[in-house]
This record gives sequence, C-alpha cells and structure tokens, in this order.
Amino acid sequence: MDDVVLLARLQFAITTVYHFFFVPLTLGLSWLVAILQTQWLRTGNPEYRALTKFWGRLFLVNFGIGLVTGIVQEFQFGMNWSSFSSFVGDIFGAPLAIEALLAFFLESTFLGIWIFGEGKISPKLHTTSIWLVAIGSNISAFWILIANSFMQNPVGYVLKNGRAEMTDFWALITNPHIFLQFPHVLFGGITAAGFFMLGISAWHLLRRQKSVNSGAFLKTFRMGAIAGLVGALGVSGTGHAQGQELARIQPMKLAAMEGMYETADPAGLSIFTVIDEKTQKETYSLKIPSIVSLLVYNSPTGQIQGMRDLQTKYQAQYGPANYIPSIFLCYWSFRAMVGVGMAMIALAGLAVLLSVMLKRPIPRILLLILPWAIALPYIGNAAGWILTEVGRFPWLVQGVLRLDQGVSPGVPASSVLISLAVFTLLYAGLILTTIQLFRHHAKAGITPNDLSGANASH
Repeated sequence: MDDVVLLARLQFAITTVYHFFFVPLTLGLSWLVAILQTQWLRTGNPEYRALTKFWGRLFLVNFGIGLVTGIVQEFQFGMNWSSFSSFVGDIFGAPLAIEALLAFFLESTFLGIWIFGEGKISPKLHTTSIWLVAIGSNISAFWILIANSFMQNPVGYVLKNGRAEMTDFWALITNPHIFLQFPHVLFGGITAAGFFMLGISAWHLLRRQKSVNSGAFLKTFRMGAIAGLVGALGVSGTGHAQGQELARIQPMKLAAMEGMYETADPAGLSIFTVIDEKTQKETYSLKIPSIVSLLVYNSPTGQIQGMRDLQTKYQAQYGPANYIPSIFLCYWSFRAMVGVGMAMIALAGLAVLLSVMLKRPIPRILLLILPWAIALPYIGNAAGWILTEVGRFPWLVQGVLRLDQGVSPGVPASSVLISLAVFTLLYAGLILTTIQLFRHHAKAGITPNDLSGANASH
C-alpha cells in the first residue's frame, strides 16, 4: 500500500460513496414530502399531516447526515488532490460558488422555515417552504453535476500556464453531458425515495394495525410504488441515452463495460464473460449478437471500438501509459446497475398494479420483500457512480489531466493510509448511526402528536 495515487483514489471513492448514500434520498424524498404537505393543505385530512410529519422526520435525519458527509468530502480536494484543485479551480469556482450561495442557502433557509414555521406562518407559505427546499436541493445537485460533467466531457476552456481557464461559461452550463447526467441523477433520487417509502410503508402494513397507521401507510405505499416505478423507468431511459453518448466521448469505458478487447461490428451484448486482464484475452464469453450495436446506434450494425485498438490510439495521441480501466469493476458494476434496475421496475410495477390499478389486497410475500428492496436503489446508485468514475481511468479530466498529475505533491503514502483508515471508520460509524435513527423513527410510526393540531394550523 505504498501507491499514493491508489490510496488517494480509495479515500475519495469511500468518502464519495458514503456521501452519496444520502444524496439521492434527499433529492427524491423532498419532492414526496412536499406532495404530502400539499395534500394536507388541499384536503385538511389529518392523515396527511401525520404522514408529512412522519416522512419529514426521516427526511431531516437523512439531510443532516448528508450535509456532514458532504462537508468532509470537500476536504479531499485540499488534502490529496491539490494539483487537481489548482488545475480546475478556475472552472469549478463558478458552479460550486453558485451552488453554495444560491441553491444551498435556498434549501437550508427554507428548511428552517419549514421546521419551525408551522402555526407561525400561513399554511400556504409553510407549504411553499418545503417545495423550495425540494427545488433548492435539486438545483444544488445540478450545479455540482456541471462540475462533474466537465471532468467527463471538458468544454469551454483553454489550457494556460498549466491550468484550465474558463473561456465560455455558457458552454460550461450547456455541456451536452449535463442534460443526460442530471435527469439520470434526478430519477435516481426519485427511485431511492420511492423504494424507501414503499419499503417502510410495507413494513407498517405488514403489522396490520387497526389504527390510522394502516390506512395512512396504504396511501404512502401507493405513492412510493408510483414514484419507484416512474423513477426506475426514468433511470433506465436516461441511462440508455448516456450509454449512446459514451460511444462518442468515452469509448474506452463502453468497451470496458462489455469486456471487449477487440473492435466489433456488429457488437454483441455480453451475458457472461470471463477475462484474463493480464493476457488481455477472453477465456469464456456468452453474448447476444448485435445488441450493443443496436443499443448504441439504434441499428443492428455499428462499430464498437475494442480496448486494444483504443489503447493503441491513445498511446499515439497522449503518450505511453495504460489507458484501460479495471475491467472487473466496469463490467460488474454495469451489470449490478442494470440488474437492480430491472428488479426495481418489476417490484414497483407489481406494487402499482395491485395497489393502484386493481386496488387488490397486497400479498404478504410482497410486503415481506419490499422492506429489503430499500437497498436496491443504493446498490444501483453506488454501482453507477463506480462505473462513471472508474471507467474514466486514467483521467481526472477526460483527455486533459491524468490521475497521477492531480495528486498532492509531497504527501507520503503513510499519511494517506492513516487518513483513509480514519475516514473509513468514522463513516462506517455514521452509517450505523443513521441506520439506527432510521429504524427508530420508522418503527415508531405515526404518533398522536402527528395527528393533533391539523385543523388548527391548516
């Protein structure tokens, strides 16, 4: 473990994955809580007040832990990636400043108003505040993803004095990559919130309490099922569009996803491939003919460049180096992402069919499965980001800045290893604490206080 670049990558990966456990749920659950409160405002039904309070508590737990982990993540840029920070500082400065000064202040200010404003401000303003929290949270994600999109597809810059300097702010915020990446993340958040709501509601329905909980949680069961299905279908559609873009901007990532060393036309979809990365050979492969070409080009024919040809091309273009990412991580993270996506569409679709369309009793077996299915969006989101970032190897900024050029100079591997261990343990503790908080509030269900005061305030 004396490789500083590897250790710095591991530390950033671990802190990012931990942080992103909370981001999608914040993005999606804020919308669902806003819808519940709007229903409370519109109908005056005390059940909707109770549900707003219940899901609002879970939202606040997630928001608070997500905020803490996000702040710690920013330290990585100064600790281990100072050369990268210096290189992209002129580019990242504008979107990240806008994110902090506009979007984050918007969501945090109105979150405070929403928490403490009931009974002190008008019901309409109180409801508006949670909508502004949802809007602010998602705008915040948009500006952060603008920075990430520059790393995936750099635009609007020139290289000057060893740094990337912005020349076109409009090109930066209209980067074609952001218009695929942002909807993908947005739908991922809706999916995470939908399955979170669906699983917890299923657990309460499984208890078969003859109280307000049963009828109220049937409402959020249906809401979670619809959100989960819409989100999962949206993730699938936007993910397909991103896959088509990879053929243009990151063909090596596309080839690694399929374990393709050789260029093919047409290219088949790998069902299962065993690869020896040392000899760069496929030892076994089961493929469906022409499917990758069909997915990328909307035609059964179309060339997909293989890793061997791309390696030769990049060595001639950028100089001697290894430009092939970890095939194991790219290949299996893609299949994990697609696999859980299909499972979520099936589960949410079945829940919508039974509870919304047919209005039939929900089978006990489905109620038993759905609480465990809360994990599926987390697996899918983590796998998607692993593919997104690992597949760009060896680049920090695609085609412009390599990983070894972005690490902090003079930082010994031992220091990075110690901070890696400390952050990993601290974040593991935070995750366990968060799970316990979720369990406590989720199992408590709707309290009498959640039902009281509804008519007086709305």
